[in-house]
Parts: sequence; C-alpha cells; structure tokens
Amino acid sequence: MGAAIAAERNQRAISASAEAATRVGRRGRPATASRGDVLAAVTELYLAGQRVDVTVVAARLGLGRATIYRWFGSREALLGEVVAQQLELLVARKRAEVRRRGAPGLLEVLDRVNQTLTRSRAVRQLLEHERGAAMRMLTSSAGVVEPRAVACIQALIEEEAARGYEPPTDPETLAYALVHLRHAFLWNDATSGVRGDYARLRDVSAALLGIPPKKQRPSAARTPSGEGTGAQ
Repeated sequence: MGAAIAAERNQRAISASAEAATRVGRRGRPATASRGDVLAAVTELYLAGQRVDVTVVAARLGLGRATIYRWFGSREALLGEVVAQQLELLVARKRAEVRRRGAPGLLEVLDRVNQTLTRSRAVRQLLEHERGAAMRMLTSSAGVVEPRAVACIQALIEEEAARGYEPPTDPETLAYALVHLRHAFLWNDATSGVRGDYARLRDVSAALLGIPPKKQRPSAARTPSGEGTGAQ
C-alpha cells in the first residue's frame, strides 16, 4: 500500500501542476511559478521524448535558471526527480493490475514494469539524448532514481511480507538486488542504450524471490530415423 499511496500523491501533484501550467500558458507568463510547475513542465517534455532545456523551461514559466537550480541542484537532479516519479507511478499501476499475491504476484509486477521500461519511448529518448549521463542517472546509488526505485520495490515486498510472504532475505537487500539486476539486464552501459533482456531477467528475479524453477518434462532426443540417440 505504501508504494501505491506515494505514487498516487505524486500523480495528484503532477496533475495539479500540469493544469496550472496549462492555465498559465493560456494567460501569459505567470507572476510566480512553483517547484511543482517546473516538474510538470519537465515531465511533459520527458514523456514526449524531448530533450529538456532548463533555459527553455525557465522562460516558459517566467523563472530564472538560478531559481530552478536552487530548487533542484542540477539539471540531472531535476530530470532524475521526474524519472523517479514516473517510475513510482508505473510500479503502482502494475501492482494495481496484478491480482496475484506473494512471490508470484511480485514477480508478475516486476516483469510488467521491466517490459514497459524496455518499450518506453521516453526512456529510449532519454538514453539517446543524455547518453552516459542518463545511464548514471538511472543506475547510480548516489543519484535520485536508484534509491527511489529500491524504496519502491522494498515497499512492495514488505506489503507482501505482511500478508504472509517470507522473503529469502530482508526486504531492503532483496529490493536492492532486484533493482540492480534490472540495470544489468535492461540497460547496455557500453552503448548507453537498451539491452532489454527482460525474459532472462524474469527467470533470475524469480530465483531471488524464492520461486522454484518450473520442472520441464524430459524428452528423449530423436534421430532422423525416429530412434533415440542412445540406440546402437
């Protein structure tokens, strides 16, 4: 519930800011613009696959660049905040879609999230525009996105643990491992692009969650004559 509630709050804040920005756009430059207005404007650019130019955002909202940097610290931190918010919303949506609980439910949620990230135009364009900076933004423990991603998955695990699921290790460590697996299987740090190997990622995530592998029925290999390979 924690991840879903936080994501819902973020969505309401973004929606309200987007509406305010739309009204501002119709009536001219605002007298003042808020931190939320900046997030709404950057979110719009990110989801449209456009490169974020802080100068353009500042001019659109009637702010100085210095104000935006004072609020967020850097352009990378601003983008990271937007990406983190969108990731939290994505996880909450996928959790709401999946009815299964326990480890199988967690795996299904993670798999849906990972497939969506792989196919996301916004993520692909971010990697195209930002290259190494985007990879650092998505995967660095010192950034905004990775700690929020871990906290989000940890909340999901703790919710299932409260329902009776027994994770193989503590929820924080398990969440950290699952998020870093995503980095390894989805992102290609050599090219700053998308590797997208979510099928194998699902298998390894299942093992981490404590889900036993599916047993495959043994089948005798056949020669062209229809005999087993052990026939003399």
